[in-house]
Amino acid sequence: MEPLTAHKTILFLPFLQIPSGHHHVAKALSEGIQKNQPHINCESVDILSYSYGKIEFLVSKIYLKWIHTFPDLYSLIYRSTVYKNVKNNKRYRLFELLFLTFIKKLLKEKKPDFIVCTHALPSYILSYLKEKEELTIPVINVYTDYFIHQLWGIQHIDYHFVTSLDMKEFLKQKGIKDEQIFVTGIPVHNKINKQKEPLTDRETSSALKILISGGNLGAGTIEELVKKISPNSKIHFYVLCGTNEKLYKKLNRLPNDNITPLTYITSKEKMNELYDHIDAIVTKPGGVTISECLYKRKPIFIYHALPGQEEINMKTLEKLGVIFQLKGWKKEKSLEDQIYSFFKDHKQLQNNQNRIAKYHQHLITKEPAQIIEELMTDRS
Repeated sequence: MEPLTAHKTILFLPFLQIPSGHHHVAKALSEGIQKNQPHINCESVDILSYSYGKIEFLVSKIYLKWIHTFPDLYSLIYRSTVYKNVKNNKRYRLFELLFLTFIKKLLKEKKPDFIVCTHALPSYILSYLKEKEELTIPVINVYTDYFIHQLWGIQHIDYHFVTSLDMKEFLKQKGIKDEQIFVTGIPVHNKINKQKEPLTDRETSSALKILISGGNLGAGTIEELVKKISPNSKIHFYVLCGTNEKLYKKLNRLPNDNITPLTYITSKEKMNELYDHIDAIVTKPGGVTISECLYKRKPIFIYHALPGQEEINMKTLEKLGVIFQLKGWKKEKSLEDQIYSFFKDHKQLQNNQNRIAKYHQHLITKEPAQIIEELMTDRS
């Protein structure tokens, strides 16, 4: 692809500064674009920090505490706020009041040629500005979950990068044209090498290697899960502790030789090596982790879902047939039996790989970063 002649700026808009999927996707796209077009300026701005400074830290802390302390309440409020009667359009006047002025200021300051939203809130505000004919800059929604909720701006957004055919159909029912929608999956970093062929049967005579992930903050019920691992198990578990140092130190003190705790891995090359080393993953249904594992064609076992987004992700992924729920592991003495039975059942593994292959067949072959580059060229 020919480089763009004029100097261009792409503004990425995630939300909050906690290491979430919104930031991972923005970074993956930004680095993918700059790899091919190094002269393009890619900037990422969290609109909450930009607007209200240190309040963002407090909001992030309260948000995480709320999810873990009152999960049912969070789930109820999340669904009623953005997922009740999801096909209907909804107006969020409070967000307009809080962020409209700041987003206008940001756009005036940065003067971007393209805007990429990896979070719904800035997408909503930008769609509102386009509706009022106060914004002409092209905007792309890059969805980081396996569903679309009501906070996302839709009608007035120029392009949509969705994760499945169902999401594409949802947007078409909203009046979005076919050529505006790209079924990309959730974008992953270009250093996560994609597994192009289905995995073959795995012999269970040698030790299976399983990765346990709880999200970048080491959240969820990992500690409880690890207690269920038998020290005599043939399975070797690698546990991603994220930024949770307390969890890492606790697991490091365990006498089990078959448990290896890992601190937060920032290097995508190292993460790629880890994926290639393991046979399957035990995780929560967070968008980016699931997407990386689908590209690696690794069997995915779900042990826990946080309220809100992850709950809905899990139901959608179950419908696609690309995950397995680890059921009853809290009551069972060991969780290894469910994993072993999966790998011993050759038909089950083959069916899993067929469903993942079917999912990949519906994705566009071009990299999402390349699509953005081409859209920018067309607009030049």
